[in-house]
Amino acid sequence: MPFSFLAREAGRVQICGHRGYSLHYPENTLPAFEGAKAWGATTVEIDVVLTADSEPIVLHDLTVDRTTDGHGFAADLSLERVQSLDAGSRFHPRFAGTRIPTLAEVLDWAKRDKMGLVLEIKEAEQPDLAIDRVASLLAATSALDRVVVISFDHVVLRRAIERHPGIRTQAITHARHTDIVGVLRGCGAASVSIELDMFHPDDGRALHMAGCSNRVSIPRPEQLAEYWRGGRDTLPNLIQWIADGLIDTISGDDVPFLASLVERARKEG
Repeated sequence: MPFSFLAREAGRVQICGHRGYSLHYPENTLPAFEGAKAWGATTVEIDVVLTADSEPIVLHDLTVDRTTDGHGFAADLSLERVQSLDAGSRFHPRFAGTRIPTLAEVLDWAKRDKMGLVLEIKEAEQPDLAIDRVASLLAATSALDRVVVISFDHVVLRRAIERHPGIRTQAITHARHTDIVGVLRGCGAASVSIELDMFHPDDGRALHMAGCSNRVSIPRPEQLAEYWRGGRDTLPNLIQWIADGLIDTISGDDVPFLASLVERARKEG
């Protein structure tokens, strides 16, 4: 069956590990994805850029400098060179030897482990080519039914749907719009990604009436603690929204924390 990002169809709120379980594993690597699943995630958010030979790899930055022992723009490096880099030891010595995965490897993992993928196009120089390569891989690996392609660039999403009508897309926004359904219709997306402080239950209802889903990004507990210390707690509202079925996916770095929120909503709802 196709992987549903709508909670009412899936029968549950999806839990999304941002770049995998990136708090305790090197981000955007197979150990991070496996760790996310082990701690309760049902989906993971990944980032995709292209190598010099146009191979889609899973990497957040345009360069390999921050997360590996290498240097330079991914777009200037061959896949062979990228795969020779260590993407784990900079995070922690016990992850030494971890590699930047190809998108094909992650798609195979998601199918095997029955996970959903939220796939962000980070490719800046050739975004349309990145979409084309992603769509080709989704078709070749029969993974189209468990992936949603996301981007801040709604124009790129619109072109993606025009060229590849079968893919599902999600528009990222950091603002509360007067007509969020209209925003999605304008770029052909059926889902929106939004920060917790910009989510409103009325928008959740409007999205669901239109058959659209949402993914709400949740800050880490230490970030929320700033509010708690000031006598303000956003969690009761969040848990109620989850219990009421207004949120389809909660996403963040701290996967066990996300899982605990869903469990609290189940018990209190």
